[in-house]
Order: sequence, then structure tokens, then C-alpha cells
Amino acid sequence: MSIPQKFFIDGPAGKLETVLAEPDAARPGGIAGIAVIAHPHPLYGGTMDNKIVHTLFKVLPELGFATVKFNFRGVGKSDGAYDMGVGEVEDVLAVVRTIRSQFAARFDNLPLLLAGFSFGGAIQAHVAQRLNPQKLVMVAPSVERLKAPPVAGHAASTLIIHGDRDDVVPLKSVLDWAAPQELPVVVIPGAEHFFHGRLHILRRIVLDSCQL
Repeated sequence: MSIPQKFFIDGPAGKLETVLAEPDAARPGGIAGIAVIAHPHPLYGGTMDNKIVHTLFKVLPELGFATVKFNFRGVGKSDGAYDMGVGEVEDVLAVVRTIRSQFAARFDNLPLLLAGFSFGGAIQAHVAQRLNPQKLVMVAPSVERLKAPPVAGHAASTLIIHGDRDDVVPLKSVLDWAAPQELPVVVIPGAEHFFHGRLHILRRIVLDSCQL
């Protein structure tokens, strides 16, 4: 992975604090796609420095993705204030649009991967309806609380990862959401919401499942 680039982009509510990591320049095949990661709930300490976001941010460049993480409006150095998920969807759309335009010569027509943890995972379900990504990665997504829409017809491939001991987002809520869409859910035994002691398993699942 190259040294991450830190910058601000223009979002709907002002500047959004953003970090981009590109694959190693020596990697065979060059850039495989663009990945945009959404962090957990802004009102409960969620930021782009969350350890699960950080894990995704490290592993996706290994798979060839130019990988972006950012702080939603009102978080860190990003302008604005929490908008109950509505404005946060627009934040992701702005990030994807800006990254594609700023790096148009290399990124414009590349496959898109959307990823998110908890609140961020559910936000990406809403975004997927607008962008139809090639890959959607949802880690412990709070689909019930954020009324996440179906994604089966809006993402070429969906990876859902959950822990069987999650007491923040109950596994049953995710299974109930996924079942009508015939989406599989990868369950990590012994993992709670923040995957303490299980991040290496999360990393391995993403490595195995997100090659384009």
C-alpha cells in the first residue's frame, strides 16, 4: 500500500475529511477498482479511525483497490452535523463522485466496491440503490434501525459478515433482512459487534471474497 493521501473534498454540507490509499505501484495488474468505506454511527463515537474501518482500509489495497475512508459530516474535521442517515448517504455519493473526477485518468471506469461497518454498512445499502456497485461489503450492518433497502438487485455481489454474539445489532435482524433476498451471511462464531479478537478472521474473509 502506498502512503495514504489526506485531503478534503466538497460535500453537500461542507468539507469532508478524506484519506486515500492506493495499491502498491509494483502490484501486478495495477488498480483493480475503487473502494469507499463508511464508518459506524457518528453519535456513538464512530469515525474513520474505527478499528474495523482501519482493517478494511488496510486489506482492500492488498486486493488492488484504490481505497477511500472519510469522516461523515460533523465527525472529526468534517463540516456539518449528523443528519439521521439521509445526509450521510449524500456524503458517500459525493465522495465517490469526487474521487472518480479528481483521478479521472485512472479511476473513472473502474469497478466500485462499497464497504461499511454497522451504521456505515446500512448506509451503503442505501447508496447501492443509487450506484449499483460491483461489490458490497457489509460488516455487522444495522439494517433494521436504518431501514436498509434490499440490495440483491443493486450490487453484483454482496458480502455480509456478522458475529453470533453481537448484542448491538442482533444477528437475527440481519438474517431476517437477508433471507428474502437470498443473500448469504458469513457468521463468525464468538464474535461480538466490534470483533474483539476476531479481526484476523474478518480480514481473511475479505481477502478471500473480494477479489475482482
